[in-house]
Amino acid sequence: MRILVVGAGAVGGYFGGRLAEKGEDVTFLVRAGRKKQLEDTGLMIESVKGNVTLTPKTLVAGEEAGPFDLIILSVKAYHLEGAIASFKQYVSEETAILPLLNGMYHFDRLVDEFGEKHIIGGLCFIESTLDKNGKIIHTSAKHDIVFGERSGKETERILKIEKAFSGTVTGYRLSDNINRDNWNKYLFIATLSGITTLMRSPIGPIREVPSSRATLTLLLKEITSLAKLSGAPLPVDIEANIMTQIDSLAYQMKSSMQRDMEKLAQVEADHLQGFLLDIAKLEGISVPVLEAVYGNLKVYELQLQAQ
Repeated sequence: MRILVVGAGAVGGYFGGRLAEKGEDVTFLVRAGRKKQLEDTGLMIESVKGNVTLTPKTLVAGEEAGPFDLIILSVKAYHLEGAIASFKQYVSEETAILPLLNGMYHFDRLVDEFGEKHIIGGLCFIESTLDKNGKIIHTSAKHDIVFGERSGKETERILKIEKAFSGTVTGYRLSDNINRDNWNKYLFIATLSGITTLMRSPIGPIREVPSSRATLTLLLKEITSLAKLSGAPLPVDIEANIMTQIDSLAYQMKSSMQRDMEKLAQVEADHLQGFLLDIAKLEGISVPVLEAVYGNLKVYELQLQAQ
């Protein structure tokens, strides 16, 4: 397969790098600055699962490269429109697009742009970041990618993607219900990022203090009720499942959104919490904890713009 990874950051750089490490035909679509950095230093991964430095193939939007079999989309939600414009020319009738963004909005947007047949469901679980030198730092045992046809079918192309990941230094799983998996990840991320940014704390102390744990529980209840209203395919014990996931996290675990705030970077407030809040407004439902989470993030964004 010819694989194009859109972005060579903490997520795309990691999973694309592991594919390239195995020997798959991987090209990274990057901006000119990142291209120069990769040419100078290579693609560097420092990981608890093994370090590697690669000499990656790179591409800047607009350069001729022909179509790709698989496009892995690994940008932040607020870069989605720019990303679509950058890789659109590399999509053919046979190209599959595998997005690894958080949330659900991007699926509708990608289907609008390219058509349902091109879009595969996907998500990942990884705690990684870029350091000041562009090195990917992967710090936890999890480095999992999950993918599957949104129809639930086991197609020839999805088996080819599974084969590509087979033998890589990653955790990978072919899902037969990726829509359910995407919603589960979305609710988990929206809750975790919401409570850690609201409390300005890793998850451990939040779980430990009775009042903050109660706030966490209320936020999860509000979020899951909105997802159910939207028709999300959720199991009946979804709240208990997500709380089990949250309780299993390391004491000092921070959400990626919280780390972004600490670095004074943009956040995905509209794509994550805002999307759910729109459902609440449409249905006329009161969700005070979610309102507080979203308000906190929007105030942060205003302060960021003022700097």
